[in-house]
Amino acid sequence: MRCVKACVAGLLGKIGVNDMFSLLLAIIYLSFISLGLPDSLLGSAWPAMYPQLGVPVSYSGIVFMIISVGTIISSLQSDRLTRRLGTGKVTAFSVAMTAAALLGFSVSHEFWQLCLWAVPYGLGAGSVDASLNNYVALHYKSRHMSWLHCMWGVGAAAGPYLMGYALTSGRGWSAGYRYIGIIQVVLTAILIFSLPLWKKRNGEGSAENEKSGKALTLRQIAVIPGAGEVMLCFFCYCALEQTAGLWASSYLTVYKGISADTAASFAGLFFSGITVGRAICGFITVKLNDTQMIRMGQAIIAVGIAAMLIPGPDIASLAGLILIGLGCAPIYPCVIHSTPAHFGADRSQAIIGVQMASAYVGTCAMPPLFGLIANHVNVALLPVYLLLILILMVIMHELLTKKAPISPK
Repeated sequence: MRCVKACVAGLLGKIGVNDMFSLLLAIIYLSFISLGLPDSLLGSAWPAMYPQLGVPVSYSGIVFMIISVGTIISSLQSDRLTRRLGTGKVTAFSVAMTAAALLGFSVSHEFWQLCLWAVPYGLGAGSVDASLNNYVALHYKSRHMSWLHCMWGVGAAAGPYLMGYALTSGRGWSAGYRYIGIIQVVLTAILIFSLPLWKKRNGEGSAENEKSGKALTLRQIAVIPGAGEVMLCFFCYCALEQTAGLWASSYLTVYKGISADTAASFAGLFFSGITVGRAICGFITVKLNDTQMIRMGQAIIAVGIAAMLIPGPDIASLAGLILIGLGCAPIYPCVIHSTPAHFGADRSQAIIGVQMASAYVGTCAMPPLFGLIANHVNVALLPVYLLLILILMVIMHELLTKKAPISPK
């Protein structure tokens, strides 16, 4: 192994700095595709999993919650880990943990085993998400952030297809997890051999810069002007995206009377709108800055919600749902990319870590909250619920721009 790494380092020494920068970017793109692959697996595989495991269908929530708690914990530790190890090592180690967890899922025959492997699954996801996003925000233009998250969407869409192939071919859900696990193992190997690339950035030693300084505590982060606002803004965005994605089909079927298959198709188009929108937004960022992109996305979401509130033809609700997806597209990547500009490169890793943690809290808490509203009041309140979240998101973002303004270049 040491000999191979020495050979790789020797080859990299013969490559120009710009070529190395491009090669590292290609590896990061590959990482985002691969990291998206496991994210939709549990939902797509669970109908086949729970009868074999002998548990109720609702137990998927337990596994999801364990993964989410692990992700929140590791997101909060990302600043400390990145300063100690550097982004390259954090990414490689986190992907290795995810690979081990997925392979563990593939050999699990009892529900408690699934819960056990869910721990490294969650821990591996949070730190790499925060660390890799911060690295891209610091060293690459906004268009790459949009395109990278588009690639994550490609991976998230491809994961269920691989699981579907495993199920339809008679190999079972274990094979689906095994396929994705092997892909993660390959990515881990690529990341390990690419570690010398992370140490060079435009001729500078980025590893040393990452490790300089002291990790910020939650108390220190909380008193930074704008930190609370960006956390709430990110919380609202992820709450809106997940609630819309999870409840759109039920809203269209139960309240609007649209057939289940049509509703499911348009719910799928919601996520397709996010992925395609991010591909388009990469080009728009050449003309608009991050703040303008976020405001544009919020305006499109508002139009989409207004369309869902219009009484009458079903096509308005269907179009509104797609518009909400398109509006969501620029917000997530642009909020992350603007973080170093708002708070400084020395504090961006800590801020992005708590952003990710607040995002996962929003993802876990707000869709079930609307479930209670739908159950005890009416599912027709979905657009109103989304509108309230959007209003809070807009307020928090505008406060962020005032409390932590971006310095003109």
